[in-house]
Amino acid sequence: MNNSQSSTSQSGSAQMQDKEILEDVLTSQKHLTESYNTFANECVTPNIRDEFMRILEEEHQIQAEVFDDMKKRGWYQTPAAEQQKIQQAKQKFQNPGQQ
Repeated sequence: MNNSQSSTSQSGSAQMQDKEILEDVLTSQKHLTESYNTFANECVTPNIRDEFMRILEEEHQIQAEVFDDMKKRGWYQTPAAEQQKIQQAKQKFQNPGQQ
C-alpha cells in the first residue's frame, strides 16, 4: 500500500471515529437534559431549582452545538417537513380540545 492509500485509510478511520464520538456525545447530552429536566420539575427548593434550570440551559446549548456540528458534517440527516404535516401540527396545537 502506498502513502496516499495509507493516508486515506487513516483519515477515513479517524473520520468514522469522530462520527462515533459525536453520536455518543449527542446521546449523552439527550440523557443529561432529560435528567436535569426531571430534577428541576421535582425540586422543592427554589434556589436549587434555579441552579438545575441554569445547568439545563447549558446542557441544551452543548447539545445544540453538537447537533449543529453533526448536521454540518452530514452525519445527522433531518428530512424537510412536508407542508401538509406542518399544517396538521399547527391545527392540533392551536385547537387541542377538538381532537
